[in-house]
Amino acid sequence: MAKSILVSNTLPKEALGLVPKEFTVDLHNTDHPLPKAELVARLKGKDGLICHIISAIDDEVLGASPNLKVVANVAVGYNNIDVAAARRRGIIVTNTPDVLTETTADFAWTLLMAAARRTVEADHYARSGEWKRWQWDLLWGMDVHGKTLGILGFGRIGRAVARRAGGFAMRVLYHDAVRADASLERELRATHVDQDTLLRESDFVTVHTPLLPETRHLIDAGALGKMKKTAILVNAARGPIVDEAALARALREGWIAGAGLDVFEEEPEIHPALLPLKNVVVAPHIASASHDTRLAMASLAVRNCVAVLEGKPPITPVP
Repeated sequence: MAKSILVSNTLPKEALGLVPKEFTVDLHNTDHPLPKAELVARLKGKDGLICHIISAIDDEVLGASPNLKVVANVAVGYNNIDVAAARRRGIIVTNTPDVLTETTADFAWTLLMAAARRTVEADHYARSGEWKRWQWDLLWGMDVHGKTLGILGFGRIGRAVARRAGGFAMRVLYHDAVRADASLERELRATHVDQDTLLRESDFVTVHTPLLPETRHLIDAGALGKMKKTAILVNAARGPIVDEAALARALREGWIAGAGLDVFEEEPEIHPALLPLKNVVVAPHIASASHDTRLAMASLAVRNCVAVLEGKPPITPVP
């Protein structure tokens, strides 16, 4: 019997071309999430679901889809999926690690550099017509080379960020629930420390933990209060890891010097107290948004889905 797949959001045609011709594909070809009732209705009778992080796949959705065998998320994170409920129902959940590691690490550094050197402010000033002459004290920022980089979460992306720090001759501290092998620490010249030490000693703190109950608001008022007044916070992981209200206060009152954010607690909403602040660089969740990487993510999700429906092991199952 032919397999059927719901693709709940747009995917590149090159990725869709990987679906076997005998499969039936129901494509919701927009960037808007399906309303829950429509998602449930269109999943009926489907064997597979390929979805984006914007689709909430909860127990109710899964329970209304008795034929469903696989949910392939086009993202490395999967907090939009009730994984425990899927497992109870024998549904395999997959994600897209590895293929976005380097691109996301690049963008974390983009945010770090932009916040440190006040690039967005400089761009606005240069376009405004106010720039009339060279000035000795115009838009002074912070040096990056030779400073201390603190990495919260030392998985694939955290390690890729650390690797780039070598080019800036930085001291690298990291904190993770699971310590890296000594050989990797030597290779990356990274030192494992507790979270408080990392916050106190780092000039730049970059967040790369998954969103879990224990990491929600990991960066709260208490954590921000431990950071240097000259420090910059970067978040290219998941928005709810940072308490945005506390961050806005910290930036406004000078607890820390700046921030670079690609993700937010209630996307696409950004906490209104952050928007007027010049010492925060904001981006609309684009850390993996290069052509090559987004195509690779979509293709891996399709390959995961097809593998399961053909009775093969998934390529990158959620652990």
